[in-house]
Amino acid sequence: MTDVLRRGRASLAFGFFAQGVAFALLVTRIPAIQDRYGVSDALLPVFLAAVPILAGVGSVVSERLVRRVRPSRLLRWSQPVVLLALLGVGAGDRVAVLAVALAVFGLAVGALDASMNMLGVSLQRAYGRSIMLGFHATYSLGGILGASLAWVGAHWDLALWVSYLPVVVVLLPAALVGSRWYVDGDGGGPAEAAVEKGSSGGAGVGFKVLLPLCLVMTFAYIGDSTVSNWSAKYLQDVLGSSEQLATVPYNVYMVTTLVGRALGDLGVRRFGAVAVVRGGAVVAAGGFAVVASAPGAWVGMLGFTLLGLGLCVLVPQTFAAAGRLAAERGGGPGASDAAVARLNVFNYVGFLIGSPLVGALGDAWSYRGAMLVPMVLVLVTVVYARSFGDRPDRYGGGHERPRTADVGRGSNGL
Repeated sequence: MTDVLRRGRASLAFGFFAQGVAFALLVTRIPAIQDRYGVSDALLPVFLAAVPILAGVGSVVSERLVRRVRPSRLLRWSQPVVLLALLGVGAGDRVAVLAVALAVFGLAVGALDASMNMLGVSLQRAYGRSIMLGFHATYSLGGILGASLAWVGAHWDLALWVSYLPVVVVLLPAALVGSRWYVDGDGGGPAEAAVEKGSSGGAGVGFKVLLPLCLVMTFAYIGDSTVSNWSAKYLQDVLGSSEQLATVPYNVYMVTTLVGRALGDLGVRRFGAVAVVRGGAVVAAGGFAVVASAPGAWVGMLGFTLLGLGLCVLVPQTFAAAGRLAAERGGGPGASDAAVARLNVFNYVGFLIGSPLVGALGDAWSYRGAMLVPMVLVLVTVVYARSFGDRPDRYGGGHERPRTADVGRGSNGL
């Protein structure tokens, strides 16, 4: 069983990595996509908003699908769809093709994000210690690689499909092969049996119970989208940096996010999730304060560095806390899966709110002042940190470590 868990962990980590590459390749080439399809500046926000909205729909649908099929199967087939949709974005030549490709991408990403985190939460419970941040660290690593590949494509003026095709050719078969070793959280039996036992419906984890975690997820992604959408403009227009230097903060943010997540599991095991979440929120709020008050570009980059170190722990621990709440209320893997799917919707809510909120406040007031709003929202996480309640050396809330014999088998029947 130890080998099953190890293979399951490695294959899921690769799934996170592949998703990081694909998503970065899409969002970092938005100007090239706009030019290829002749999308106007007025129409572009509609396309950009449609992706997270449809991803939210995909996450909601996933909550229902996992009552009938295992999350591993949902992930196995949603990841290739995401990669093929990415290739469709790069290979099309009409706006209608772009609309269809982005719609498929959005729906599949919602299912993919939900199922990946479902498997991550169940694996963490099986391991009996914090490993969730490690999965998200591989996502950050994939994002760095994807952004680097996008830079190469832009630098050499490569057609979008030329940039995307090699990535899809490599990642798609690798993801399919790796999916053979995904590990589900149930006992390997049919999902219908779990429904009959009442564990798959998620009835034990209502929205009221999840509300604090939903708010934390929303606030974390408001902070994240603020960095991804406004860091370059802020450094150049407000802090007076050069155009080249303005590209640095997001890269620094991604690197510090990777470092923070790679080390974060150790912090959770030593100090507990509550302390790590509170510490991350305080560091992130401090980062926003530094950005808002920075006298120049280099101090501003220090603020964005702090933001990466602080925000990076919030989302993985929020998913882990949802799984813990489901376990506390006597739900089986199905209840945990439902809680993760519901929580995942607020990933996209925060993404949709963050960028327009900062932009509107920046235009109406000032961009320095606008940075204080996500700072306050992230600080609210300190209040809700009790919802992450656990003790050091526990995998998610002070429960006894699951016996190896109770761990779900791999999706290929191992």
